[in-house]
Amino acid sequence: MRNRSVVTEFILLGIPHTEGLESMFFVLFLSFYVFTLIGNLLILLAIVSSTRLHTPMYFFLCKLSIFDIFFPSVSSPKMLFYLSGNSRAISYTGCVSQLFFYHFLGCTECFLYTVMAYDRFVAICYPLRYTVIMSHRVCAILASGTSFFGCIQAIFLTTLTFQLPYCGPNEVDYYFCDIPVMLKLACADTSVLEMVGLISVGLMPFSCFLLILTSYSRIVYSILQIRSAEGRRRAFSTCSAHFTAILLFYMPVAVIYLQPTPKPWLNATVQVLNNLVTPMLNPLIYSLRNKEVKSSLRKVLHQFCFLPEQL
Repeated sequence: MRNRSVVTEFILLGIPHTEGLESMFFVLFLSFYVFTLIGNLLILLAIVSSTRLHTPMYFFLCKLSIFDIFFPSVSSPKMLFYLSGNSRAISYTGCVSQLFFYHFLGCTECFLYTVMAYDRFVAICYPLRYTVIMSHRVCAILASGTSFFGCIQAIFLTTLTFQLPYCGPNEVDYYFCDIPVMLKLACADTSVLEMVGLISVGLMPFSCFLLILTSYSRIVYSILQIRSAEGRRRAFSTCSAHFTAILLFYMPVAVIYLQPTPKPWLNATVQVLNNLVTPMLNPLIYSLRNKEVKSSLRKVLHQFCFLPEQL
């Protein structure tokens, strides 16, 4: 993309209306970020170390944990840096990178949740053909496809945003570089680009959510046909964790993009929850209701001497 901008750096103003609370937010967000990293690393170790978990479902969960480590890492380190009293400046290139990786990781996660819903659909609706349909080759194609299309979406949105000239002011009224706040700083008419960006950002998650609902409607129907009460319970338990994570991922998106009048403070608060809290909760959601993951986690923690041997 051509850089016709005069601005060489931007100033991140942070979450609106939180002046004087920097120390409190630093401790709070640092805690969220550390727990997010630890929780997802433990899930990764549990899956990698247990051969019983080397199945398509846990393969996609492993990739989700990797993205849940990188997703908050796009905006959190810089936010924690200036909340600790350091400079709020971010270079033009840093701003471009931040926007690109935020949408790349976010879009990829969106596609990944759709693939995970399809995996559960095949496992419950076609259990005898599951290993054939979800072969290693198919899983590799689906996993790489999520990243590929996430990258294409991010390139489009980043190019859309930064092909505009930025000649001042350079104060970003947010805690990281995102499309709506960046377009406000552009020295050009952005009405058409705002509409295109809104359609692009809104259409992708909406389409994925429809596919997820389609998969889960078939899943619920198939579960209700199971005669065994224990079989129904196990099927619902497996899928409920995934659907809970999906709701936590999509609810903030709906709040941000479906509200009639944008509210900067509300958007920033919801965005922080989406960036930090949801990735932190995912390991708990997938481990607390899964005996195999909990068993593998206990073995991992025992190896690192965090749990006594009798557990």
